[in-house]
Amino acid sequence: MDKILIIGACGQLGTELTQRLRELKGTENVIASDIRDEPVDLIADGPYEKLDIMDKDAFHAILGRYNIKEAYHLAAVLSAKGEQNPHFAWKLNMESLLLVLEAGRDRLNKIYWPSSIAVFGPDTPKENTPQNTVMNPNTVYGISKLAGERWCEYYFEKYDVDVRSLRYPGLIGYKAMPGGGTTDYAVDIFHKAIAGEEYECFLSENTMLPMMYMDDAVKATIDLMEADAKDVKIRSSYNVAAMSFTPQEIANAIKQHYPNFDISYKPDFRQKIADSWPGSIDDSVARNNWGWQHNFGLKELVDTMITNLKDTIVFD
Repeated sequence: MDKILIIGACGQLGTELTQRLRELKGTENVIASDIRDEPVDLIADGPYEKLDIMDKDAFHAILGRYNIKEAYHLAAVLSAKGEQNPHFAWKLNMESLLLVLEAGRDRLNKIYWPSSIAVFGPDTPKENTPQNTVMNPNTVYGISKLAGERWCEYYFEKYDVDVRSLRYPGLIGYKAMPGGGTTDYAVDIFHKAIAGEEYECFLSENTMLPMMYMDDAVKATIDLMEADAKDVKIRSSYNVAAMSFTPQEIANAIKQHYPNFDISYKPDFRQKIADSWPGSIDDSVARNNWGWQHNFGLKELVDTMITNLKDTIVFD
C-alpha cells in the first residue's frame, strides 16, 4: 500500500485524522509528522518524524525515506493567532503549501490541503453561503486560504496535480485541544461546564457560525480523498457543512446536562473575525459530486462531547 504522510499530525484535526487513517490503511502506512520533538500520545503508536515543513530538504528526505505517495498538509497558523503575527502566518501558510504542491508534480500521487470558511468575507452572503460567491476575506488566515485555493486549482489545471480540499467550518472534538481559531470557544465551553466553572465567551451570545463535529470532519476528508477523481469537480475547495449555532444555543444545550452552568459574554478581537464569516453554508455541490453526508447535529455533538470528556476533566 502507498505510504501516507500527515503534516501537522499533532494538531486538533491531525490527531484524529492520523488515528482514523491508521485504522483504515494500517499503522505502518501512515507517517505522522509535526514540528514537535515527540508525537502526542494519541498517535505515538506508529511512525513519527519531526518536521519543520518550511525545511524543503527535510521534507523531501522523508518523502524518499518512506516512498510517500500521498500527503495531507494540515500545518497552518489559524485565524486568531494569524492576526497576532500576520507576516509569519502568511509565510508559513503559503510557502509550505507551494512546497507540497511542487512535490505533487513529480513525487506525490495525491494531496489534501484544508481550506476554511475564513475565505469568505463581510460582503459574502451570510445564509446558505453558496459554493461560488463573493470572497473578500479580511484576515491574514482567510487571505492565505483564498490564495491557497487558487494555487491548488492552478496546479491541477497546469500540472495535473491531484489536489483536493474542503472549506472546514469550526471543528469540535474532545481528543485534542484546538489551536488558536475563532471557533475555539465551542470546545473550551465543555471543559468549563464539566468542571463546574463559569465560562466567559469571547464571542457575543447571538454569533451564528457553521460548526462540525470532528468525526464528521475526518469522514469528509477521507471521503473526498477516496472519491473517484472524475467525481471531484471542484479543485479549489468544497463547501462542507453539518450544523450552525450560537454560543447561547450551545450553552442551552449543555444546560440540559448541567443545569447550573453559567456563561457570560465578553467579545474581543475575535468577534470582528466571526462577524465577517457566514452563519450557514450551502454544501449541496459536495453532496451531489461525491456523496457527502454528515452524521452529527447539535444534540449529538453535545451528548458525545460530554460523554467523552466528563471522566477526563481535572477538578480544582
